[in-house]
Amino acid sequence: MTITLNGESTTWPGGSVADLVQHVTGQEDSAGVAVALNGQVVPASQWDRAVSDGDSADILLAVQGG
Repeated sequence: MTITLNGESTTWPGGSVADLVQHVTGQEDSAGVAVALNGQVVPASQWDRAVSDGDSADILLAVQGG
């Protein structure tokens, strides 16, 4: 399927928001991660929600540094 991920069209084999977060960030927990799907924030408690063909996902990862 094709989704828009952080503004870029990409091929995604399918899965949940949690699967997509793990793919992008390499982490399984929600610490420091914010997700919007089709313009709506998805709380970590709802990351079991499926990502569908044509969806637009934005994933932001908070990082520390100076």
